[in-house]
Amino acid sequence: MTADEPTVEADIRERIASDPYCDTLGIDLIDLGAGTARTELAVTDDLLNFHGTPHGGAVYSLADAAFAAASNSHGKTALALETNISYLDSVEVETTLVATAKETHVSGRTAEYEVVVTDGEGEAEDATRIATFRGRVYRP
Repeated sequence: MTADEPTVEADIRERIASDPYCDTLGIDLIDLGAGTARTELAVTDDLLNFHGTPHGGAVYSLADAAFAAASNSHGKTALALETNISYLDSVEVETTLVATAKETHVSGRTAEYEVVVTDGEGEAEDATRIATFRGRVYRP
């Protein structure tokens, strides 16, 4: 490999960061590591439901994007087997939601991830938890 060739990690990051669905919603990949990822989404009027709070689908999509990034960060295709989310709080327009995914268990061809969605205020441990997402993947 020459110095001009991109690393596998750069290729993976570029592929994940260029997700068309995430681009449509405004979800940004902020950080990517082995088995970890962080995504952000600024809540706009376009993402509100009829109650005036962020649509659950927008929050789910943010968490799912972090889950997908973390689970595919190893360079092997990871296919979702199951996911679930618990909604804990809502936020106002102009809040930036942050989803932080981490690999919590690996066994053979499957892996489990937890994603915590916060309001992005202050340090991660001080931020308000908005949702908790859990997912498992299969790596063929």
